[in-house]
Amino acid sequence: MRQQLDTAIRLSLAGQVRNRLAWILLVAFVPVWYLLIGSMIPHVGADFRLRATGVTLVVDGHDLTLITAGLSAITLITAFVVFAAVRRSLPFDRRLVLSGYRPAALIAAKTNAALVQAVAVGAYATIILLFFWRPAGVWSIAVTFILAAATYAAFGLLIGVVVRGDLEGFFLIIMIAMLDTFLENPVDNPLANKPILEFFPSYGPTQFAAAGAFHHQVLPSMAALSLAWTAAFALLGLVVLRLRMPRPASVAACST
Repeated sequence: MRQQLDTAIRLSLAGQVRNRLAWILLVAFVPVWYLLIGSMIPHVGADFRLRATGVTLVVDGHDLTLITAGLSAITLITAFVVFAAVRRSLPFDRRLVLSGYRPAALIAAKTNAALVQAVAVGAYATIILLFFWRPAGVWSIAVTFILAAATYAAFGLLIGVVVRGDLEGFFLIIMIAMLDTFLENPVDNPLANKPILEFFPSYGPTQFAAAGAFHHQVLPSMAALSLAWTAAFALLGLVVLRLRMPRPASVAACST
């Protein structure tokens, strides 16, 4: 089991690394996106409500938009990478299971690979942000980006095993990720402080980032909420993935 797990993790990571287009987008798109968004939004005050504490902050709209721009970029890229890797590996995974590989090893490997990617993408987006803004609570931005990346890595896994075609998956990822992150910013969305946004995946990370960067406060409940979204997406995706895998060759042989 340990040997199968190690091999499956290497294969999963290799499948994600081979997506050169996604990594080019990560390296080039993130700084360009920060530059474009930052140049369009002036340094004006914006009301941002921390619903977890009931406090309304007056924050710099430019700096807040950089946070949501980072979230928008990393959620799209992370979901795309995992989605594409899962779609490409499904036929190979089935052959591995039929050859005697344990489904648990493949499932654990995909989970670990997605989390590794989320940490790497979140850390990179935080480092690039420092060229445009030096927040006092930069640690909160890093945690926020990693949490959001993990959530959408799990979402990409779920979409990868649910949809029938690549086009449908790309469309769902683009629409949901863009809408989710856009609605959280009161500079772009006048309804950003409404209670309904509590039911969106980016709500927890955005609240956590704003509290740390503008209010010097840690909101563990928002981090827990983000992790709950990640766990829900991952659990659903892994259950569907397991159901779509054939029975291992050894089990099939014993049953006959």
